[in-house]
Amino acid sequence: MFKVFVTRAIPEEGLNLLRKYCEVEVSPYDRMLTKEELLKKVQGKNAVITQLTDKVDKEFFEAAKEVKIVANYAVGFDNIDLEEATKRGVYITNTPDVLTNATAELAWALLFATARRVVESDKFMRAGKFQGWAPMLFLGKGVTGKTLGIIGAGRIGQAFAKMAKGFDMKILYTARSPKKEFEEETGAQYVDLDTLLKESDFVSIHVPLTPETRHLIGERELKLMKESAILINTGRGPVVDEKALVKALKNKDIYAAGLDVYEREPLFEEELAQLDNVVMLPHIGSATEEARRDMSILVAQNIIDIIEGRVPRTLVNKEVLNK
Repeated sequence: MFKVFVTRAIPEEGLNLLRKYCEVEVSPYDRMLTKEELLKKVQGKNAVITQLTDKVDKEFFEAAKEVKIVANYAVGFDNIDLEEATKRGVYITNTPDVLTNATAELAWALLFATARRVVESDKFMRAGKFQGWAPMLFLGKGVTGKTLGIIGAGRIGQAFAKMAKGFDMKILYTARSPKKEFEEETGAQYVDLDTLLKESDFVSIHVPLTPETRHLIGERELKLMKESAILINTGRGPVVDEKALVKALKNKDIYAAGLDVYEREPLFEEELAQLDNVVMLPHIGSATEEARRDMSILVAQNIIDIIEGRVPRTLVNKEVLNK
């Protein structure tokens, strides 16, 4: 029987679907497996459902000699050595689309939380400091009519932009190439990164992590932004130079930042936690019941595709088809 290992518990909807076809083993630990635990568990398995925190490299494939598919429970796949997987004829899949709106919504939650100083105000109330309405209490930044800069107009970036229509915002975006249909639907303007940083009141990051996007936003780029601007990152942590961000926030080079991802997760620059002009979340971009359920079903469907002799529906390394 086809054997599947799941490195961390996911919603039952996907697991129940798999159990109709496979023998499914789920890690009993509610934590990331150690390298040794992971390598031991993948031995003899035909499929593995992995998390972004699982490193799928040459050593992994050496241990998982019988694996046919690695179904990553995420839209990103920078934790996987695609070249090594393709060389070995292993299919790699991800979970696009089903988490698009959830992540875009969270980017908006961070935007409003930082602009209107929601977390600061909540702490103030819980500390019993509220003495009544005051004309200068927790003044923040308005959103309506402002300029929104989107770095990376893929699925999530475009969904985020479409949600801005209700706030009558000017939309600027960067991408590998202009996206005419997106521009027609939202009025967005394709610009270079420097222009976007200089002109935007809010900058939201939605690019994947690649060698080209690592530290895409560093000290130079942060200095280009308005002192009144807010940076939002729900993409990948290493896209932003975290030390440079701390410096910019402390020096008031930018107004605030809203972060759901970090450069060295689960670690982050300690000084971030000491700053009031940062809202920090524990990588919950796709954390809605609906999105996580649909992600579990999609990873299961990809594995079932392999079992039934079909090309997995969200295959990442399409070059493997030539093997």
